[in-house]
Amino acid sequence: MDAESLLLSLELASGSGQGLSPDRRASLLTSLTLLKRDYRYDRVLFWGRILGLVADYYIAQGLSEDQLAPRKTLYSLNCMEWSLLPPATEDMVVQTSVVKGRFMGDPSHEYEHTELQKMSEGEKVFEEEVVVQIKEETRLVSVIDQIDKAVAVIPRGALFKTPFGPIHVNRTFEGLSLSEAKKLSSYFHFREPVELKNKTLLEKADLDPSLDFMDSLEHDIPKGSWSIQMERGNTLVVLRSLLWPGLTFFHAPRTKNCGYIYVGTGEKNIDLPFML
Repeated sequence: MDAESLLLSLELASGSGQGLSPDRRASLLTSLTLLKRDYRYDRVLFWGRILGLVADYYIAQGLSEDQLAPRKTLYSLNCMEWSLLPPATEDMVVQTSVVKGRFMGDPSHEYEHTELQKMSEGEKVFEEEVVVQIKEETRLVSVIDQIDKAVAVIPRGALFKTPFGPIHVNRTFEGLSLSEAKKLSSYFHFREPVELKNKTLLEKADLDPSLDFMDSLEHDIPKGSWSIQMERGNTLVVLRSLLWPGLTFFHAPRTKNCGYIYVGTGEKNIDLPFML
């Protein structure tokens, strides 16, 4: 959710219990404004909160003028002091995939994982148990990246692609109509497209290249991984991810108000295919 409309966005997302205490809201309003100024971001998003056993991680993301350019991710434990996280890599995702359970809430905490590694001594090859240390900060980077790629959402028309390539905020976007807002096909993944590149020219024939340049949620696997509901007397549409419980997207039809927030433990629901 955009930091500039933080209070309204938190109010719209509050139906899912994604609230913040008054002092946290006040701290975020001030610190995110300073964050945007100091780092010279085009936009700052309040991404959400990952719940830890000792403390919670508050996450913010800075966007450049090109909205789909790699985002800068920052975390805070007190909503005032922010630390920049390194970019996620495939090695990080693989390394942290073995870590299960809740976050501690301490970036310097190290998880211990025992794995078998092949060792050689001359011509003799044998396996030996090795204890690997994995920092919680690395796990935090990996989980945020996975959630972004899987369930970050934006409505169709909120961004537009210029003929020269960069993606900008659509200043003329006035929201989806009520009928469109009820369709899963009206929402896109807020990231570089993956599935779109595999579509045939015939499948792309009806698409508007300036608006339909991201992957639609309607083709997500497993089918049924999104819950879409109308709330507040059909004045608010809410999407909830069943794959990453805690991710809530909201949009008030016929207005610009939209955004998403994640408040959860940072654990994926790997049993979802068996639950549908």
